[in-house]
Amino acid sequence: MDWGGPEFVIAIIAIGTFGGILKTWVRAKHGLPERDRPGRRKRHQIAGEAEEVERLKAENGRLTDRLEASEDRLAVLERIVTDKSYSLASEIEALREQPARLQDKGNVQ
Repeated sequence: MDWGGPEFVIAIIAIGTFGGILKTWVRAKHGLPERDRPGRRKRHQIAGEAEEVERLKAENGRLTDRLEASEDRLAVLERIVTDKSYSLASEIEALREQPARLQDKGNVQ
């Protein structure tokens, strides 16, 4: 059986190459992602991962700052609640006793 020599092999290689180029063009035109090949990482994925890492580091720093600010505010609120609660209770008691003192002074005169 005669396959026509090297021209037939070259034609098969050309058809395969053209098919791959056509498939890539159609996927790019329609915005479809490139298929992953096992064991290979694309350069744009590595660059995208680096950008993602930097974005996540920046967000982590921002969230850490917000957490520290919230902890500081919580400490201030705890101090206000604990410190003021005792003095507030004594002030309320003093106000309760004050009308009684005023009434007593009014009866003496």
